[in-house]
Order: sequence, then C-alpha cells, then structure tokens
Amino acid sequence: MAQADAREYKIHARSTDDFGRVLCSCRNHHFIADGPVQNGCPGEAITPAELFLSGVAACGVELVQVLARQHGVPLKAVSVEFAGVIDRSSPVREDLTLFNSVRLRFHLKGVTEDQGAQLIESFKGR
Repeated sequence: MAQADAREYKIHARSTDDFGRVLCSCRNHHFIADGPVQNGCPGEAITPAELFLSGVAACGVELVQVLARQHGVPLKAVSVEFAGVIDRSSPVREDLTLFNSVRLRFHLKGVTEDQGAQLIESFKGR
C-alpha cells in the first residue's frame, strides 16, 4: 500500500471519577460514553455498542455518497438504520462478546431502484 493511501486513526479513552463512565477523545473532539446499566454503569450517555454501530452506520452513509459521486448517480440523501443484538444467554462465542445479529437498512433518495441496488452492491463489495 502506498503511503498516501494509508490512514491512521487515533482515539484516546480514559476512566472518569464515575464508575462506568468513559471520556473519549478524537483529535480535538471529546465525548462521554457510558457502560450499560446491566453492567452497573450509568447508562445515560451513548454506550460502547451504540458507538460501534454508529461508526459503522456513519461509514455506510459516507461511503454510499462517495460511490454515488464516483458513478455519477444523482443521490440526494442517504440514511441508515442499523440494529444489533447481543444475547448473552446465547453467545456466538464463549470467549468473546459478539453481536448475535446485525441489520442494516439503507434509505436512498433521488435514485431509481436499480441505481440504489447498484450502490448497495458496491457498498457491500468494499
């Protein structure tokens, strides 16, 4: 991979004085994440699982926009609904906590059904 193609991302997270509350920093942006109440944490701020799903959803929206531009598709708007389930009573693996299922649903505006299908297939191939 050429150096110009390499992208490095750095995130810093640290505990706070409140059990289960985490201060996260990315470049000059700062935000709080809370562990879920099921873990005895505050559960008031966005949870790590929600942050993970949000990152994937944001990537999907941005990437579909980029693909539409590259292919000259007149996409006016894109949104994603992303849901995930972690069922601790039925773990995917005993040694890791993983999502049992995830579901992405894209909503595209300004494109034909065929154009939308092509954009989503291009997204899946990335």
